[in-house]
Amino acid sequence: MKIELNGRKAIVTGSTAGIGRAIAEGLARAGAAVIVNGRTQERVDAALREIRAILPNAELTGVAADVATPEGCADLFAQAPVADILVNNAGTARLNDFFAQDDSEWLDLFQLNVMSGVRTARYYVPNMVKQGWGRVVFLSSESGLNIPKEMIDYGVTKTAVLAVSRGLAELVAGTGVTINAVLPGPTNSEILSNWMKATAQEQGIRQEQAEQQFLKTSRPTSLISRFATTNEVANMVVYACSEQASATTGAALRVDGGVLRSIA
Repeated sequence: MKIELNGRKAIVTGSTAGIGRAIAEGLARAGAAVIVNGRTQERVDAALREIRAILPNAELTGVAADVATPEGCADLFAQAPVADILVNNAGTARLNDFFAQDDSEWLDLFQLNVMSGVRTARYYVPNMVKQGWGRVVFLSSESGLNIPKEMIDYGVTKTAVLAVSRGLAELVAGTGVTINAVLPGPTNSEILSNWMKATAQEQGIRQEQAEQQFLKTSRPTSLISRFATTNEVANMVVYACSEQASATTGAALRVDGGVLRSIA
């Protein structure tokens, strides 16, 4: 299967590193004109340099905007008023003690992990419906179904993302616009990789050993027995954004390495 997205404009929020960066590269490789987004101009410029070094003919634009805020989203919309493909990847996770958290920490995470996608979808999807074609992908997580006790707030936001994705797919049914969620499992993204690196240094072991330790203690149901790569997650996202995925909508597409013990 050859995926071609020539003539399509794609926006990937939070795409300066990790899974988002891999998605931006994957969409550009398929021929889409890609808008790379991050909170700072420095990070955006660095990501653009990296992708251009690999794909010198890619059509890339950078927009520095913090999509966790209404003002940041407004900046994104002003600089990128239309999109055929929207990948809501912006998000974060942090280990925490549920009983020690205050309301502001919950609300800050909700703004980034959930409301950023709500705002961008609310802005871009109506025009997709009007033109009769569009692709929207929300990055959820296996943690949205398998809530981790060490970051309950993160699990809650990723469950909310699943609800937004499915509800929006119902709302635009029959329009030619597809809305899906992708659920990564443990992945060598910037955030988790940094956690594993810090754990390895703290315990005086290799990062690969820290990753195996994490899988055994926190995700023992993994069937691949390793972390996924960011490119493996990006491959699923690029497919969901393709012409070939026209009958895939309202779905929760798992790239979790089999962590979730479910056949559906």
